[in-house]
Amino acid sequence: MDNLNSPSPGSPEFASQLSAALPTAPHRNVVFFNDRGLRAGWRLLIYILLVAAFSASLTFVARKIHPHPRTQGLPTPQQMLVSEAFSFLLVFGCALIMSRIERRSPGVYGLPIASAFGKNFCLGMFFGLAEVSLLVALIAAFGGYSFGSLALTPAGIVRWGLLHLVLFTLVGFFEEFAFRGYLQFTLADGIGFWPAGILLSVLFGAAHLSNPGEGWVGAAGVVLVGLLFVFTLDRTGNLWYAIGLHASFDWGETFLYSVPDSGTVMDGHLSNALLHGPAWLTGGTVGPEGSVFCFLTMALQFLVVLWLFPKRAETSDSAAVSSELAA
Repeated sequence: MDNLNSPSPGSPEFASQLSAALPTAPHRNVVFFNDRGLRAGWRLLIYILLVAAFSASLTFVARKIHPHPRTQGLPTPQQMLVSEAFSFLLVFGCALIMSRIERRSPGVYGLPIASAFGKNFCLGMFFGLAEVSLLVALIAAFGGYSFGSLALTPAGIVRWGLLHLVLFTLVGFFEEFAFRGYLQFTLADGIGFWPAGILLSVLFGAAHLSNPGEGWVGAAGVVLVGLLFVFTLDRTGNLWYAIGLHASFDWGETFLYSVPDSGTVMDGHLSNALLHGPAWLTGGTVGPEGSVFCFLTMALQFLVVLWLFPKRAETSDSAAVSSELAA
């Protein structure tokens, strides 16, 4: 028989008895957790500690293998290639660890495998080379650039051209993921997409001040470049366009037009090019990215991105979820 004294399912008494009978969810400390899980600040701290720990370990091992310090001077392109490859593997590998902790697809951090070296990457390569070509052409039109004589044999052109292309693609991978990959995704969860992008772009510019010959004007240009890359991330949902743009612009500066790149002139450049004229025109020791014309070409790049990638209907958060599901 039914228990006539039992409360009806719709009554408040029934709800209170049911909640008392069911197990309660464990209480989570609000200092560490919010409704999305572990708070962004703690995730960033874990990631930074992982990067620092692995970096220190790799440095210790490298010094054991090569106990004698490298001679003074700039590293060779070959040494830079190895360094950039390990640097990218370090920051990306730690992000893979975080993806397991956070139970996310690593593709949400900006490098979905499904888009690898696809349309966005190729478009970035094309428009990066177009930008640096226009920039150098504007400087040359005002008498600030001369191509000079060839510095390489035909075989050397192929060998060095490919080496620099691989090198600067790795530079694109490392710098874009380091400043606009895991850090951008997680910091945006805490303070918002654009505040995170602005903060990391300022740090991106500050990091370039350590380059030989770099100055405050060039660093300011790098901050704007960082904001451009953040804009491409916002419009495309991933880093592939930014990596292609980054790689081809640096390749154009260093190899094709043989000018300083962030204050550095590397071995294996195509010609004996010269920059001559005032620093506002040529960029001085910084190179063309310190020229006033660089701000013009960057403005054109923003218009190109607006044209190529119309604003997506979903918000940045929903876009990240969609990318996670698609990755």
